[in-house]
Amino acid sequence: MRLRRASRHENLPAVKTSIWFWIAFHLGVFLAIGIDLFTFKRRGRELSMRAALRRSAVWVLVSLAFNTVVWRLKGPHHALDFLTGYLIEYSLSMDNIFVFVLIFAHFRVPPLAQHRVLVWGIIGALVMRGAMILCGIALVQRFHFVLYLFGLFLLVTAARMFSRKYPAGDFTGGWALRTCRRVLPITREFHEEQFRVRVNGRWMLTPLALTMIVIEVTDLIFAVDSIPAIFAITRDPFIVYTSNICAILGLRSLYFLLAGLMGRFVYLRTGLAFVLAFVGIKMIIADYLPLPRVLSLAIIALILGITIALSMFKTKNSVGTEGQK
Repeated sequence: MRLRRASRHENLPAVKTSIWFWIAFHLGVFLAIGIDLFTFKRRGRELSMRAALRRSAVWVLVSLAFNTVVWRLKGPHHALDFLTGYLIEYSLSMDNIFVFVLIFAHFRVPPLAQHRVLVWGIIGALVMRGAMILCGIALVQRFHFVLYLFGLFLLVTAARMFSRKYPAGDFTGGWALRTCRRVLPITREFHEEQFRVRVNGRWMLTPLALTMIVIEVTDLIFAVDSIPAIFAITRDPFIVYTSNICAILGLRSLYFLLAGLMGRFVYLRTGLAFVLAFVGIKMIIADYLPLPRVLSLAIIALILGITIALSMFKTKNSVGTEGQK
């Protein structure tokens, strides 16, 4: 049975995306990743906070530049959808990063090795999220009521974020890690940045490989939480996919920027919970009370802005105290 009701915010004519636009986007993604990897390898050391800030700014500017291309080729409405989706996914990436910090600390991963885990984690995230987005779009196009289920799911996720923190044990003591330790040969010590080594004629995984597995499982969990949020903004496959990918591409630089600032964003999860709650409600009522695109973007930006400002104000004294020590 197929249920479909056209909400008023979907009455714009569909703009089909050329296959060449898809190809050009992926070529740009591979080129950007290659340049980022090459420059980091030449650097030969971990990113400082200043360098991470510069690289994060570059990734944001690249995404905004791509948004102008979307504006020219697909129109202002699609560009606004991309910007809103990018803002949601990028802000949710911050929550991912704080969990990554806990995971790296638990496994005691050296800073340079963290880079390699993040690179492969991002590549894995690109593949997983692409597949999940395609499945989600197929479901939404065939069964419209799935959007209501997505909305309810986001409300449940928001409630969990209000009431729960992610201790390291939730991710480092889960079933995936226990299964890997039980069935895979794993060394006790790191071997530089290698995922596997040959010990006494036998190939074994290193703790770095185990860390990457936990990172991938964690990202899959976050993707299940975050991807439905974009469907409250748009159902255009190209916008849904590209906004997610652009947010993920800057994740490595953002990690090195925010890893030392975990204590500053004390209200981040509360703000993200409000964002997911708003998006969930927007998704549920879209057929009956659609919100203008500009208003949705303004509300999300306002929530995040207030969250960050309150966090910075709350922790400014602690920063001054640390500076005096």
